[in-house]
Amino acid sequence: MSRWRPPREKSSPYITAEGYQALEQELKALWAKRRIVNDALAAAAAEGDRSENAEYLYRKKEQAGIDRRIRYLQKRMPDLNIVERVGDPQKIFFGAFVTVESEAGETRKYRIVGPDETDRAEDNISIDSPLARALLKKSVDDEVSIKLAGETHCYTIMELSYLE
Repeated sequence: MSRWRPPREKSSPYITAEGYQALEQELKALWAKRRIVNDALAAAAAEGDRSENAEYLYRKKEQAGIDRRIRYLQKRMPDLNIVERVGDPQKIFFGAFVTVESEAGETRKYRIVGPDETDRAEDNISIDSPLARALLKKSVDDEVSIKLAGETHCYTIMELSYLE
């Protein structure tokens, strides 16, 4: 008996120009890596018994992972909309760099990007995240509150820019 899972909610089809270029570069790199893995797979297959050949099994799994990512990118990239312009530069929209201060006095700077380019290390948050949704169309000195895991968090918008 398999475990049925409902389909995931579709993420926003927005991406920055830099993010789209990064996906294109990743796709090119994956195709190049796939050629190398395919050659190694052929060499491992030529060694004989495949059932006990660790190199062959490893390369098959590696190739399957590469193929899965290539398939995903090929399906996702045509649906993406590259966002370059914003409406009012005094309000928060897609691509904005926003500095917020929490109730505890901690400040953090986030960039609102598409779901395909989120990166926690660089503080890039998805436009689909609760914080980004609360920040949209707000301006400097506005306060926003979000409810996460039963707790309410309040933030004050300190700075807003569209250029890093």
